[in-house]
Amino acid sequence: MAFSVAGEGRMRIRELRVEGAYELTPEVFGDERGYFLSPYQEEPFLREVGRPLFPVAQASYSRSRRGVVRGVHFTATPPGMAKYAYCAGGVALDVVLDTRVGSPTYGVWDSVVLDQRDFRSVYLPVGVGHLFVALEDDTAVSYLLSTGYVAQNELAVSPLDPDLGLPLPRDLDLILSERDRRAPTLAEAERAGILPDYAVSRSLDGLRPAEHGT
Repeated sequence: MAFSVAGEGRMRIRELRVEGAYELTPEVFGDERGYFLSPYQEEPFLREVGRPLFPVAQASYSRSRRGVVRGVHFTATPPGMAKYAYCAGGVALDVVLDTRVGSPTYGVWDSVVLDQRDFRSVYLPVGVGHLFVALEDDTAVSYLLSTGYVAQNELAVSPLDPDLGLPLPRDLDLILSERDRRAPTLAEAERAGILPDYAVSRSLDGLRPAEHGT
């Protein structure tokens, strides 16, 4: 397994198409007993990205049967929430959608396969939407959150929005909650004024807005 992070970091870090979101792949140490890895590492992220990850306020966990779709979920901003997602069992197709109005990548999505072969994780900054599809039974996804979960702050955009064209597998019988089936499209959510603002989201991440076109 090759690692491109400078110095002695044991984490490969790649920025996704959504500005400020990253895929992270740890080094895996294996022997006849099994393997050991660290899916969440502060130091390599700080060295590569130039800023720290977030203080963890809550850790959450979900287990899903094959075909379950969870998302697209985002948090009212403020207070906002950054997330770090890792698949602890099974296989998940993880999708990151930029729901921040005013972002240079607003409406853009990217996807990462989270599994037990490459052990990738995904970092989502404040204001960015998150979805995953369980590709196997008993797919377990662990989340580290920058703020505590508050039900009334948790909002959703439809994963079936035809204008987004999210990569939902066509060979699966998809299982959605009633809430996600009835969620508004991205355009409807923008008109309703419920989407996060880019500048506010970046400020809650402790950052200035990135320049468009960079």
